[in-house]
Amino acid sequence: MSKHSETDANFSIKCSVDQCEHHCGEKNYCSLNCVTIGTHEANPTQCQCVDCESFTLKNSTPGQYR
Repeated sequence: MSKHSETDANFSIKCSVDQCEHHCGEKNYCSLNCVTIGTHEANPTQCQCVDCESFTLKNSTPGQYR
């Protein structure tokens, strides 16, 4: 379970990835003040090519990107 509650939600950053340590319960928001968005493609042309590089798997080492 995430250590972040719905009161930690940053209402400027919507997120539905509840496997992330920064996810805020059922509100579907992120608890971070800022997120880093990146890509794993040289020339992204689809939504699937874009990644949240701030993602940290719950119960993992902080800052770990999977």
